[in-house]
Amino acid sequence: MKKVLIVYSSRTGKTEAMANYLAEGLRFGACEAEVKKISDIEFEEDIIGYNGYLFGCPTYHKDMTGGMKQFLFRAQLANLDGKSGGAFGSHTHSGESALMIYDTMKHVFKMNMTDLGPLNLTEAQVVSDEGLKACQDYGKAFAEELA
Repeated sequence: MKKVLIVYSSRTGKTEAMANYLAEGLRFGACEAEVKKISDIEFEEDIIGYNGYLFGCPTYHKDMTGGMKQFLFRAQLANLDGKSGGAFGSHTHSGESALMIYDTMKHVFKMNMTDLGPLNLTEAQVVSDEGLKACQDYGKAFAEELA
């Protein structure tokens, strides 16, 4: 069974909800999913050993959070070159963070990024049935790409 690590930053709980919905979708797609906050990752060794990675955070002031930036510096040390990846995020007014994370994973880490692109939802969408389904569908499709 393929293993996917979902690492997220969340301030209001919306991006955390997305991470958990993504994990459900991955499990629907017959993958094992582990969900961790960025604060649970101390060393690059903490993210080694997975087949795929989904990283996410909300957008604040048209940027990703400082904690996510620090996490990405640690993740770069894990040498994720060629691993499967995807990105997600929530926002209220703008949604730049998911694309920034996606681009970092693709161009800096040299990961094999999902053709789905980044998953980017407004906070209002996250708490709707539409948002739940979008996250689960993204997770399931990511699992199918891993298979």
